[in-house]
Amino acid sequence: MDRPMHRILILRLSAVGDTILSMPIACALRRALPSVSIGWVVASGASTLLEGHDCIDDLFVLDKKDQQSMGGYLRFLHRVRAWRPDVVIDAQGLTKSSWIGWCSGASTRIGHQPSEFEGRELSRWLNNRRVEPQSQHVVQRGLELLRPLGIDTTEVEYRVPSFPIESATVERQRQELDLGNAWATINVGAGWPSKLWPAERYAEVAKHLHHRWNLKSLIAWGGNQEWEFAKQLAGLAPNATVLAPKTSLRELTEWIRRTVLFIGSDTGPMHLAVALDIPTVGIIGPMPVERVGPWGSKHASVQNERLPLTAVHERKTNCGPMLSIQASSVTNACDRVLNNTPPCVTRCVA
Repeated sequence: MDRPMHRILILRLSAVGDTILSMPIACALRRALPSVSIGWVVASGASTLLEGHDCIDDLFVLDKKDQQSMGGYLRFLHRVRAWRPDVVIDAQGLTKSSWIGWCSGASTRIGHQPSEFEGRELSRWLNNRRVEPQSQHVVQRGLELLRPLGIDTTEVEYRVPSFPIESATVERQRQELDLGNAWATINVGAGWPSKLWPAERYAEVAKHLHHRWNLKSLIAWGGNQEWEFAKQLAGLAPNATVLAPKTSLRELTEWIRRTVLFIGSDTGPMHLAVALDIPTVGIIGPMPVERVGPWGSKHASVQNERLPLTAVHERKTNCGPMLSIQASSVTNACDRVLNNTPPCVTRCVA
């Protein structure tokens, strides 16, 4: 770009996992353009992870009441426009994100070229600088959106904030639970039915970690449905598991920060574990593992089959790919990861 840039606005409203996967965009902008103000438009559900992020100067939170009221939504758009961004980076690629970018008044609105996952709906017309994706993984595709700004990088950095109040709460709870000094974390939930894995197989993994590595597994959950799932899992492996207390997103962050190994499907907590640099085993169902698997050499992905392109409309409901993954594949992946990062050496909490 020839004209000077003073304010750059990132658009990634939801969900928690997608917000985490977009954090490297903000970090890359801060490294390349330290004097530029960086803003972020985010939905309320994921906003608590971005508050206090040292690469974000201004946060515009679109909460539910703004979305449900025309007056509230127009006032939200006015706040964004009053910030006067020079550039918008649409990391979501949907109408709801690109429309906010168009209303912001930014003269440069960067998004992806239309593809299976990016540049969908009206974003192909509302964004005026479109990038053809070259990489497979969503993290790298996000960084590619910076190329029109002269930033060409593959360095992945998240800088997830620390939360001292929640950290103190978690440390107090940790001392009350029978976890020992090192433990694994299993997250049982997922946003789509097609990403859920049977409790019986998670129980096999927990028993293996307890027998082979002397690690109990903290069972993380969120909401009533996941609580029932977590209790079922704990009942199947009572000596190898401990139920996590009810947590906020920030408290979950501090729990994951202390774990030696994270196991879960393609969902927000899994991507959070990767962002926190915790060795992670991702159990990947319908989505391409090259796109959503845990990014980085210290992690492992397990995928047995995926949906064909002709069945992409079933990706939220077709449980076949997830059910095709056997517990032995996941325990083998856990062993590979832990052999490279022995738990009592790298993550032991005194």
